[in-house]
Amino acid sequence: VNIYIITSRVANILNESQEIQFEVKIPKNAFISKFRMVIEGKTYGGVVKGKEEAQQQYNQAVSRGQSAGLVKSVGRTLEDFKTSVTVAAFSKVTFELTYEELLKRRLGKYELLINAQPMQPVADFKMDVHIQEKTGISFLEVKGDLSTGDLANAIKTTRADKDAWVTFYPTRDQQTKCKSCGENGLNGDLLVTYDVERRNPKGEVMVSNGYFVHYFAPSDVPRIPKNVVFIIDRSGSMQGRKIDQVKKFHNDYLCDLDEDDHFGLITFDSEVSLWKSELLKATETNLENAKSFVKEISDRGATDINAAVLAGVDMISRHPREGTASILILLTDGDPTTDTETLIHTNTINLMNRTTRFGYDVNFDFLTKMSLENGGVARRIYEDSDADLQLHGFYDEVAVPLLTDIQLKYPGGTNLTKTSFSLYFNGSEIVVSGQITDNSVESFTTEVIAVSKGSNVKYQDTIMTKDPSDVPPENEDFMQRLWAYLTVKQLLERQVLLKGQEKEDEKKEALKLSLKYQFVTSLTSMVVTKPQEEEVEVAEKPEEEGREHIDDAPILGNNHDILIFFPKVNRFLLPVVGQSKPLCFDIPVPHRLRLLQDSASEFSMNGESLSEQNGFHQIAFHYKTNHHLIISTKSISYRNGQDNVEFLWGQEPTQYNTDSVSLVVLKSEMNVTMGNIGVIILSHKKDGVMFLWPAIWEYSKDANLTGVLGKADISYEEAEGSQTPTLKIKDKEVKTSLETVSDYRSHSTPVRECWLVPFQALMEAEISDFTVTQL
Repeated sequence: VNIYIITSRVANILNESQEIQFEVKIPKNAFISKFRMVIEGKTYGGVVKGKEEAQQQYNQAVSRGQSAGLVKSVGRTLEDFKTSVTVAAFSKVTFELTYEELLKRRLGKYELLINAQPMQPVADFKMDVHIQEKTGISFLEVKGDLSTGDLANAIKTTRADKDAWVTFYPTRDQQTKCKSCGENGLNGDLLVTYDVERRNPKGEVMVSNGYFVHYFAPSDVPRIPKNVVFIIDRSGSMQGRKIDQVKKFHNDYLCDLDEDDHFGLITFDSEVSLWKSELLKATETNLENAKSFVKEISDRGATDINAAVLAGVDMISRHPREGTASILILLTDGDPTTDTETLIHTNTINLMNRTTRFGYDVNFDFLTKMSLENGGVARRIYEDSDADLQLHGFYDEVAVPLLTDIQLKYPGGTNLTKTSFSLYFNGSEIVVSGQITDNSVESFTTEVIAVSKGSNVKYQDTIMTKDPSDVPPENEDFMQRLWAYLTVKQLLERQVLLKGQEKEDEKKEALKLSLKYQFVTSLTSMVVTKPQEEEVEVAEKPEEEGREHIDDAPILGNNHDILIFFPKVNRFLLPVVGQSKPLCFDIPVPHRLRLLQDSASEFSMNGESLSEQNGFHQIAFHYKTNHHLIISTKSISYRNGQDNVEFLWGQEPTQYNTDSVSLVVLKSEMNVTMGNIGVIILSHKKDGVMFLWPAIWEYSKDANLTGVLGKADISYEEAEGSQTPTLKIKDKEVKTSLETVSDYRSHSTPVRECWLVPFQALMEAEISDFTVTQL
């Protein structure tokens, strides 16, 4: 976590009291963690409290007409912190604001953005940047508005082995002489760009005071060839500058494709048109023909995003290539005019594979939720003079995939931040932090398992935890704060995905950490006490939907563009009596699911999936209050309060019976009977990885089964007269497509045709309604 301290000392030279204002702009991804004012030797500080606890002071501040909500959003990347205080004649005030941010590596570099806008020339203006990197600094560059004109002479850089310093000490005269400066002094940004030496492809690990952080950014693996489908919105609202920018974007990145890439082009308005019916190899001839096609595109018609996305998914799914990454890129200018968000959501989440991603502009909250559900990231593109650069940056970040299905493991680590990632792109970085269970150990091991161009790769490293050079004494709490920062951000991001008790539990944990480390987040407020009759101001971090003003409009319409990564899914079969084709539905992984439950007999079966494999790596049974069976890919454990029994896969057939429970373990399957419910757990192996799959084989007619596998009374009819395949399920028409599925309910795993339907339409509930916190 980078710590920024902004100090401003202001003197009132008049012989009467004067209101003095303090205003700074900070990055939107940062957390304010400290604020204080020192007036005539007395300190007035800000204290971070939970919103409910701060509510009374907040209401009092509003009722007295004072400021409430000191932090507001400005521009693309900054938030504005503003407060004021009345200072007596010939007195001084010192403001000090501290905020913390984790720099994200993009395109092979970190960018440290510092804004300066003091609104007047300052006699003693100083900006000091100290960069300290354990592995050394590979390059350092200073750019931005404040590095132009005479101000360039005010910048000095110094580099040592593991440290770099940037100082910016402009004189009063220099502060008025840059392209954005004037009578009001400095007005602009200083952008410090750098990267670190990366000698170890296994990543760099730092350990201190029981916490660790692992920076993983390998570049020693080949790029993965891409299958790219460009979907171009030609609807009437795209006329003019917008469609010109989109055409230029596609033209530029057709040039970027390598010869082992394949690509396709789709245009749409109220209708969808395919340039070619299949993906073409990115040869010089094919690319030139494609550029000619893009050049002739003109705007017309409405916006049928849903049909366009489905056409793109179909094109990619019909041309699978092992060891490749599939990309679906869609840029559009607004809400769909012929389909709903729900339809788009369910169609894409059920049809796209784990390495497909796409970008479009509909409702931002909806897209944010969708991207998080699928391991994605959100991006904005603003309509401005640098729109082309924004679009290029949008694509460049994901232009070179290197690894897929990344799993990071830390034996001896606990309370870990996110450890599972769908994709790793060249120039980016994965950061994981956690606590060490035994602080007395002398070594710590990291393990990364991933797929590179179709083959498995493994990075394993062991470091000595007692190395005194890991962290300097002044930064001993660095790792702990970084862990807290990452944990809070990830807990808050997950809030849109969760429901019920799990959502409340994670919200409580995020609030607990925000208060402990004094972070101003969406769950907390900073109560700022001021000297005038104990006045109170409340600083709150603005939320996306509550931002009062955004200076720039997005480039492609009124909202946002987004890039979404779709993960691997587990596809479930649902046989239907009287129909030759079963139904099937997809659930993205990883998930912890309630697979089957019968409340009357106190029976439940839960399963946990991992993003790097099919099926489940662990399935748990619970029966009545004392029967507990845990089946993993490595071992089987059963306990009932009296007996603790362990089984292993691949052994001689073994049987265990007790108290209405029967367990039979065969070479690659296990038969489980608990009460009047019988389930078979089959062990499969694919690409050298073992996984489990459940199949129900017996249950009482009196059982009231619920859960993902508990839908037994379903029926459907094929609707007639519809251009798109449609099924009538419970008097509702549901769009569908004929897909294939490997039937893991038998050892031979036959491939069957099925009608793929959205989970929500079939279950009449959200996937989150079937998730469990613990197995």
